[in-house]
Amino acid sequence: MISHPAFNVEPWVVRECQLHLEVLAQAESVFALSNGHIGLRGNLDEGEPHGLPGTYLNSVYELRPLPYAEGGYGYPESGQTVINVTNGKLIRLLVDDEPFDVRYGTLRSHERVLDLRAGILTRTAEWVSPAGCAVRVTSTRLVSFTQRAVAAIWYEVEPVDGSARVVVQSELVANESLPDLGRDPRTTAALEAPLVMEENVVDSTAAAMVHRTRRSGLRVAAAMDHEVHAPGDTQISVSGVGDVARLTVAGLLHAGRPLRLVKFLAYGWSSQRSRPALHDQVVAAVAAARMRGWDGLVADQRDFLEQFWAGADVEVDGDAEVQQAVRFGMFHVLQAGARAEQRPIPAKGLTGPGYDGHVFWDTESFVLPTLTYTYPQAAADVLRWRQSTLPIAREHAVRLGLDGACFAWRTIAGEECSGYWPAGTAAFHINADIADAALRYVDATDDRGFERETALPLLVATARLWRSLGHHDLDGRFRIDGVTGPDEYSALADNNVYTNLMAARNMAAAAELVGQYADDAEALEVSPEEAASWRDAAAAIVIPYDHRLKVHPQAEAFTDHARWDFEHTKPEQYPLLLNFPYFDLYRKQVVKQADLVLALHLRGEAFTAEEKARNFAYYEPLTVRDSSLSASTQAVIAAEVGQLELAHDYLGEAALMDLGDLEHNTRDGLHIASLAGAWTALVAGLGGMRAGTTGAISFAPRLPSGISRLSFRLFYRSRRIAVSITPDAATYRLIDGLALPSAHHGVSIVIRDEPSTYPIPGIAPLPRPRQPPGREPVSRHVRGSED
Repeated sequence: MISHPAFNVEPWVVRECQLHLEVLAQAESVFALSNGHIGLRGNLDEGEPHGLPGTYLNSVYELRPLPYAEGGYGYPESGQTVINVTNGKLIRLLVDDEPFDVRYGTLRSHERVLDLRAGILTRTAEWVSPAGCAVRVTSTRLVSFTQRAVAAIWYEVEPVDGSARVVVQSELVANESLPDLGRDPRTTAALEAPLVMEENVVDSTAAAMVHRTRRSGLRVAAAMDHEVHAPGDTQISVSGVGDVARLTVAGLLHAGRPLRLVKFLAYGWSSQRSRPALHDQVVAAVAAARMRGWDGLVADQRDFLEQFWAGADVEVDGDAEVQQAVRFGMFHVLQAGARAEQRPIPAKGLTGPGYDGHVFWDTESFVLPTLTYTYPQAAADVLRWRQSTLPIAREHAVRLGLDGACFAWRTIAGEECSGYWPAGTAAFHINADIADAALRYVDATDDRGFERETALPLLVATARLWRSLGHHDLDGRFRIDGVTGPDEYSALADNNVYTNLMAARNMAAAAELVGQYADDAEALEVSPEEAASWRDAAAAIVIPYDHRLKVHPQAEAFTDHARWDFEHTKPEQYPLLLNFPYFDLYRKQVVKQADLVLALHLRGEAFTAEEKARNFAYYEPLTVRDSSLSASTQAVIAAEVGQLELAHDYLGEAALMDLGDLEHNTRDGLHIASLAGAWTALVAGLGGMRAGTTGAISFAPRLPSGISRLSFRLFYRSRRIAVSITPDAATYRLIDGLALPSAHHGVSIVIRDEPSTYPIPGIAPLPRPRQPPGREPVSRHVRGSED
């Protein structure tokens, strides 16, 4: 976890036992609550102190300028940035006229607990005001999985002894002042006070506010209502002025007789609906929440998560940190997409403003595979959102002189927001990544309606892109030149292996689908000749191979480049992009994140076992992991080639990316793809699970010495499967559904209701590959022995 004694390692909760302001911003990300529609950072109830205030609605953004030193044709002129919308978390407290502020007086105790099974964040504090009055404050917060527009807070305050005059102020506040994030001044100006008030109305214990964004033209509504349980004589008032609506509760409290307040919140937004319609929408959502009541919302939350964990839990014996971290990660992955409902999953989810709230390729390549096997409806929703942006992607392709559709490298609403084209527009692989995610979802669910209505249009549009982007050379080989693969320390390369293999699958699968859905293909104006051209291109794709080294170069001529001078690179010079020019990085053998190694995972059938081992050994000393996306992929292939201890080390890095703040930027939000990757490292890595496009699932499990048992559950084709692995054997069981043909280490098996156990074959140990000096992953074997 974040290197601090305030945090405990526990299997089902994340507990902060003391409040340390130096890691407050990181803790706000860790304790963020979301359901994919609403995101509340884990700010303190009273609002201050804070690291970074944050309340987000999925896809609510403001436009900002994209400055260029020199312009160019096709460069996007404006970007999209997630904004902090109306804050409904605020509950301020005054005790005998002294504001409750942990920076003043004496904080006797403070604890926050994120319960991963209940889906709630609980805070307890005992504070003595500067005047000597001691109070106990307890709050519990949730963002509902079952009522999409709703969040709620249960708040209680009571004197520890004696009596106290107490005032509680529950607020809605728009256009909060934010700390300087080091943005370009033009961007800061564009994002300052982005919400223009249209309505602020109050009534009894309720309030509603409607705003619109200045430039993007989105309308945002927030509403609150309260239940107040107060002993004795209490005064309650409500007011709304400007960007603030406030309920005030004032009373005299005595020890043992607390004041309790339940705050119901609702949020909505639209680019088309009117102010009255959006007002009524959030007022109705609050009314539904009040009808269900606090206890009902809590019960619904627990029931929802009980069902989720029944099909998604992972048990890790022997490494308590990874056990906690993988559940923490899965909880946040679920939060990022559970109720997104045809909206994207940003790289940070709704936990912070990092990367401007943009969605990238890692959603399809890292997050959706995890959701596909644990909560598949969320994966389908994201892909339907991608489908909804096809008109924008087609326009983008036209600007680039290409056919089909070219999806944005980074975006919120579909338009390209990357101002650096060598690592943005040129990274065309995102189009194949989207196609791959659609194919994986169809394979895992056998959802033929989705295949016809969503996968087919996506695959046709992206196949057309690849066919126009590449060309057949004089030898008939199909080349894709001048593109950027997953490794962002290489750019504009010819025949990137990952890109070519993924594009080939994209085109071949599109041709196959066109044959299955002839009428729909005709509506998309796909001719038999066009589909044949996709098949021909896929079959003739160039896959570079270095016969001297007996490895695949990441792209043509990559293995001819000079190696980076790792020996003279200082630890403080990582990440390299912040300390060296891209010009130097682009022409050297240095890898920011798994690229060829990712191809070994996602297109594993294209390589022999020997090729995988040789490729992995070659790229390990070149890969610096300056991206949080790398460790999980390296864990998967390390496990496959028999480097089990190294796989465990990379698993730990992926899982602890945010609980350990390994990239030193957790303050800006969590790394959702790395958290999802921890599940992949366990299930596809140590569990050896492989599935994707063939309608079959297989396993080849092996455990490192530091893990004595690994168990996981997943969904596949209307079945729920349980797998339990020990060092010597693996047991498979069908929780529900029909018997499922599968394979265990290449041997055909059938998974049935009754558990079946199979021995795990041994594997010859190989020399552990080196990593760049100072970039070795932390050993889990040493840490595991300390647990």
